[in-house]
Amino acid sequence: MFSSLPFSYMFLMVMGVGTLLSVSSVHWLAIWAGLEINLIGFLPMLVYQKSVSESESAVKYFIVQALGSSFLIFGSLLVFSMSFTWDVFNWTQPTSNLGFIFLVAGLCTKLGLFPFHYWLPSVMAGLPWITCLLLATWQKLAPLFLMVCLLDLNQSSYLIIMLCLISAGSSLMGGVGGLNQTQIRALLAYSSISHLGWMVFAIMSSEWAMKVYLMIYVFISVSMFMSLWYSDSGSMKNIYNLKSSDFMQMSVMVLLLSLGGLPPLLGFVSKWLVITSGVSIPWLFIIFLLIVGSLLSLFYYLSLFFSIFLGVTKKYSFGNKYLSNFNMMIIFINAVNIFGGLMILGTSILIQI
Repeated sequence: MFSSLPFSYMFLMVMGVGTLLSVSSVHWLAIWAGLEINLIGFLPMLVYQKSVSESESAVKYFIVQALGSSFLIFGSLLVFSMSFTWDVFNWTQPTSNLGFIFLVAGLCTKLGLFPFHYWLPSVMAGLPWITCLLLATWQKLAPLFLMVCLLDLNQSSYLIIMLCLISAGSSLMGGVGGLNQTQIRALLAYSSISHLGWMVFAIMSSEWAMKVYLMIYVFISVSMFMSLWYSDSGSMKNIYNLKSSDFMQMSVMVLLLSLGGLPPLLGFVSKWLVITSGVSIPWLFIIFLLIVGSLLSLFYYLSLFFSIFLGVTKKYSFGNKYLSNFNMMIIFINAVNIFGGLMILGTSILIQI
């Protein structure tokens, strides 16, 4: 991709600078400017092949991000009218709850969280794999950490209830929305919505658990998108016809189950950490809804797993010339997903004993 797009590394650098500016700023205008710089760097990455689907996805993404930025500016103006400062850490507790609600709505719009999640599957369905990967991983960093900052500034019951509804709704919508999907990109988009619900809940229960969950999700997502990029699989009906080898098929199957949170794989460890850190009487109902949404997601991951498994009709071959350079990397990724979860769970049990 990067060799075919002129100045692609410059766009990546602009994206990175915008995200770092948003995360490191204590001034809301600088935070908003960083998000806009990130958007300016990411938009050219969406249309590098100049196809109709990519152009349509780029326009949708731009409109949604502009709407999210409008919410952010409006919410910060409401809070500024009460505190008379743009400095984040000088906002006092009795400031406008309505302003904080608009700020959270803007961040939810940018992330694709419930109830502003409808744009994400349609946008990801028309994008190439690398830009899908950037949208599912890097573009989440700044809004998530800004949401952590908002929760530190305002612990009101309105904001807590709002975040609870967002986390439970995102997990359920991510699970229900993926049941009727046939395109893998849209399926992974609904999976991203479901995982975002877990991350938002982790923000309220344990910031450390959210960071661990995000790191594990990024690791599995990078492995999944890169494997699908090498195999060039576009829809569920032909995913078992991976172009590279049956070895790549097994890699995709393991990654799917790990992303679904099947124990004892690595993806289960992140969910287990969030559950253990948030187990208390006020959160039990939210945890139940999160688990229900995760089980729905695991259902369509297992259906995808069996569609790949039943499509394997020949013996596994490891001598494919195209894949030979990636064999060691794929073996390492699968080993981490299979044995990493076992090692972490075993270590935690030994520490408790």
